[in-house]
Amino acid sequence: MLTGQRELLRYTHATSIVGDLLTIRAQEVGLDDIAIVEAPDGAKSPAQAIRLEREQVCLQVFAGGKGLSTQAMVRFLDHPAQVTFSPNVLGRVFRGDGQPMDGGPDLSGDRRVDIGGPSVNPMTRVVPTKMIRTNVPMIDVFNCLVESQKIPIFSVAGEPYNQLLARIAIQADADIIVFGGLGLIFDDYYFFRNTFEEENVFPRTVMFVNQASDPIVERVLVPDMVLKVAERFAVEEHKRVLVLMTDMTAYADALKEIGISMDRVPSNRGYLGDLYSQLAVRYERACSFQGAGSVTILTVTTMPGNDVTHPVPDNTGYITEGQFFLHDGMIDPFGSLSRLKQNVIGKVTREDHSQLMNTMIRLYSGGKEAQQKQAMAFDLSAYDMKLVKFAEMFRTRFMALDVSLPLEQALDLGWQTLADCFEPHELLMKQSLVDKYYPHKSASAAKRTAPALQA
Repeated sequence: MLTGQRELLRYTHATSIVGDLLTIRAQEVGLDDIAIVEAPDGAKSPAQAIRLEREQVCLQVFAGGKGLSTQAMVRFLDHPAQVTFSPNVLGRVFRGDGQPMDGGPDLSGDRRVDIGGPSVNPMTRVVPTKMIRTNVPMIDVFNCLVESQKIPIFSVAGEPYNQLLARIAIQADADIIVFGGLGLIFDDYYFFRNTFEEENVFPRTVMFVNQASDPIVERVLVPDMVLKVAERFAVEEHKRVLVLMTDMTAYADALKEIGISMDRVPSNRGYLGDLYSQLAVRYERACSFQGAGSVTILTVTTMPGNDVTHPVPDNTGYITEGQFFLHDGMIDPFGSLSRLKQNVIGKVTREDHSQLMNTMIRLYSGGKEAQQKQAMAFDLSAYDMKLVKFAEMFRTRFMALDVSLPLEQALDLGWQTLADCFEPHELLMKQSLVDKYYPHKSASAAKRTAPALQA
């Protein structure tokens, strides 16, 4: 049947309505196809085919089931969900159904592309060798973000993960920022939009926002729309694209809610058995394309009850290439890991990067232990006191989220912090690096400080 003829067909054989799910008898319908549902009062809403059983088609109605009846009429569009892609989408904000929500110019005449589809063949992927600088020392110095990497920020409710994500969007050396908001409250949506506008990154940013009051099915579509737009910018425009999404736990909860309404058998803690596959399909779109650009994915995954064994962070950890742990308002250097950092450290960064990073973490660990001994009223040695001083300076100079430093300045500050606390022989580092980078005091400076030390 020709598409034009099929779009004139309207199906009225609705057999059931359960929540937001409308089941109707229809033929020649594809999974994930979009339809228009018209209620008896004339109200229209998009819907998506989410289950097919012979002639029974189960539709998830975007606007919800309120006002629907078995007299509803359904018209299928013969294509899956689509998203607008053109240079005109930059600086625009879209809802979870792909429609503009910012009151900007009409984009109905611009090109639309199907969302979803297969990810890139692993045989054609380029090995990541480039770094995305964020000017966040705990990332750039200790766990580099590598181009085409997929990595989450593990955190808990109440932590400033949205502020961290916004800072990375502002400071990252990417060509395009594609932002996806999943179940955001209005205050968070306004924060991101206002921050992007004030910091002048909005002209190279695309936002897809599903607010907490919006339909759940749109929440499920947002990651696919975000990633399809990012992919098109990377492949067709040869851009280095950074994808930022928050919060993937809200996305997984939406999948769970839809699955339960479809009477699917739940698995661990109520989540469906295909949670791993659903997450992997999205994360695996991170890629460096041969002869083109790249897509890098950085997401927020909140852990209910700070439980890293919760199904969402647990499955995410098997898919992604490391994680950043954000708690107490800081990125934890011990739990955080970037599995691709060895591809850039010392190769596209300075020769002292690896040694400095390892030494600072080793000494900070020693400082934490010394602080614990101090809290238990144990006597500390002179070296223990140096470790305590270093740990305090490390937290202030590097771990605070308001610290913003280019990588080279952060490395220099690392050497200065070591020099403020330790003598060269106490660092246990390569002597050639110590001779080159350790900020030795000049003779005149030593004379000036000697009287102060004696006093």
